[in-house]
Amino acid sequence: MLSTQFDSLRATYSYLSDEQWMRYAGMFQRIEVPTKTILLREGDVAKKAFYIEQGCLRVGFNNKGRDTTFQFFFEGQGLSSIESFRKNIPSFFTIEAIEPCILYAISKKDLNTIFKELDQYKQYHEKFIDFAFGRQLHYMREFLSFVKDTPAERYANLLKDHPHIVQRVPQQYIASYLGITSVSLSRIKGRLMKATGAIQKKKQ
Repeated sequence: MLSTQFDSLRATYSYLSDEQWMRYAGMFQRIEVPTKTILLREGDVAKKAFYIEQGCLRVGFNNKGRDTTFQFFFEGQGLSSIESFRKNIPSFFTIEAIEPCILYAISKKDLNTIFKELDQYKQYHEKFIDFAFGRQLHYMREFLSFVKDTPAERYANLLKDHPHIVQRVPQQYIASYLGITSVSLSRIKGRLMKATGAIQKKKQ
């Protein structure tokens, strides 16, 4: 049985017939994985793509012996190691569950079947292009932030723009995502709390 979250995709691809939708949906395998499950290891070739029904996945890589977090993905998002998945080359990063997750996995063969059959739909291409460029813009903004912002500014931006990450992701992964140590992150959070407290006192 399909989930409410997964079945909500039906509205996005409303131009599909019910028969097409059920056939495509049947190509996905529902899996449940515990925290710290490695779905793809850096250096391996990606064989599957994932849609997140529940939970959080972390994308990271080994940076000269240091585990570095690149991105987080949550409910309603899909991911794979795109270049590895498409070109059968080793993945540049690892995909790990950092919460208990319910996922829908699909093989490259089945996904290619869907892509080939949907090639006739102009609406599909427009949605895909919007999605692709949207992610590119997101990564460009993150790159600019790492170049021009201090770690404290990056954390403040994270609080403002993506508070769900701060609420749900363990501190060591947030620190890795910001490019700092957990100790440095604790200091930044402490200073931010003091500054917030001082501002509130002035308003009283």
